[in-house]
Order: sequence, then C-alpha cells, then structure tokens
Amino acid sequence: MALTLATLAGCGDDGPAGIPVPGGNAGVGRVLLERYHCAACHSIPGVEGAQGRTGPALDTFGRASYIAGDLPNSPDVLQRWIANPAAMKPGTAMPAMGVSPADARDMAAYLYTLR
Repeated sequence: MALTLATLAGCGDDGPAGIPVPGGNAGVGRVLLERYHCAACHSIPGVEGAQGRTGPALDTFGRASYIAGDLPNSPDVLQRWIANPAAMKPGTAMPAMGVSPADARDMAAYLYTLR
C-alpha cells in the first residue's frame, strides 16, 4: 500500500524538483538575475523584464543537458560558466558580468528551478 501511494504521489507532476545547488538560494538568485541584467539577452521566467532575444531562452534550463551547446549541465559547471564564461568557452558571446562565485551559486539555484 505504501509503495502504491508513493508511486501515485508522483503522478501528474512536471517531473523531478530542480537540481539542488548546495548552499544556493533560488529566491536570491532570481533577484540577482535581474540585478546583473541577464534579461538584456535572455528570456527568463520569473525575472522581471526578461525579454532578451540575443541569448537562448532559459525557460526550461533545469532540463537542459548542456550549457552553451557543449558543456555538461551540472551545478559546478554552471556556476563557473556564470562567473567567467570566456574561461569555460573561449570566444563565447556571453560577457563576463563580474558575478562573484557566491552570486553565481544563487543564480544557478534559480535556473535549475526552471523546468
């Protein structure tokens, strides 16, 4: 019976919860995405004014397999990407915005909620 209830509890949801980012705060990350003007290039659900079209839409980022086309999507890689994109992929169009490692952690936590 317990197994049946546990199985049914997952029915109808939109998939697993976002990928956990140790020490990350998704609520703070959402605010930081606004503060760093990520919306200038990206469309990001929940981020005010996020209608950018230069970069990819991030509405399902939490389900993506790759970052920037070929970097494995994991919390560590994403945090390094946000903080210093050119170090991860030389020649990328994504600019370095002066994001600290702590801010990148929170921003990653929010992006992983987007499923």
